[in-house]
Amino acid sequence: MIVLRTIADVRQAVRQFRKEHSEGMVGLVATMGYLHAGHASLIRKAREQCGLVVISVFVNPLQFGPNEDYERYPRDEKRDMELASEAGADIVFMPSVEEMYPSRPLTTVSVSVLTSGLCGASRPGHFDGVCTVVSKLLHIVQPDRAYFGMKDAQQVAVIMQMTADLNIPTEIIPCPIIRETDGLALSSRNVYLSDEERRQALVLNRSLQVADEMIRNQQEASVGEVRERIRETIRTAPLADIDYVEIVAFPSLQVIDDELPIGAALKSSKVMAALAVRFGTTRLIDNRLWDAEGGLV
Repeated sequence: MIVLRTIADVRQAVRQFRKEHSEGMVGLVATMGYLHAGHASLIRKAREQCGLVVISVFVNPLQFGPNEDYERYPRDEKRDMELASEAGADIVFMPSVEEMYPSRPLTTVSVSVLTSGLCGASRPGHFDGVCTVVSKLLHIVQPDRAYFGMKDAQQVAVIMQMTADLNIPTEIIPCPIIRETDGLALSSRNVYLSDEERRQALVLNRSLQVADEMIRNQQEASVGEVRERIRETIRTAPLADIDYVEIVAFPSLQVIDDELPIGAALKSSKVMAALAVRFGTTRLIDNRLWDAEGGLV
């Protein structure tokens, strides 16, 4: 595995690979670093499918709001390189902010509609930053496939829409959420949680399990009833401060009518329960996705 820090070096390495392996696939895993087992699962999936696996590690300032945690976002290059190597990466691209944005960018990429709700509503401008940096990475690496975790399902839907709209010839591969043994979705931000916040954060997965049981056994329950059951479960944790709980179609992210029976909603599209909750200063997201049979996707 090699570590590259300039765009020119990454482009040269990918060109060399394609020259030597004309039918080889190039895979990209875009990350903000502080890698964990969830990232490792993406790298391993890319390793299974691609001849060259490129990992980007870049804390992108464009996707942080003025009161968010850009400066204190966890960073550990040595740890990241070790995990990336163990998972099977060939190249780790670790650019500086100056390398990615040598001057204030006057061009950004924005996806409408899909970004108006969920995290887009509470983090204005966030997805413009995400789309801009992902677009840049896709143009720099020019991968055949790019791998993204479904923990941020809205991000997956937005990036799929962006690549389709802009005719970017990269297949977006959504990958399952990876959880701790106790059910907490893996996130680089989990490190911010105190012991008590970490314990109470388990209510997120528990609330989605309650929704899962309800959807499997009460197909006539309304969408609004399922959402309220999720909220009620989360409220049992005293430290939980709900940002949103929504039930939407996937990947359109359209909010589903509260009065519609959940069984009827499932016949029209995949259905996702998505939530964002703060524990102290730490904002966590999670989701669960169901198909037409009511089974987990």
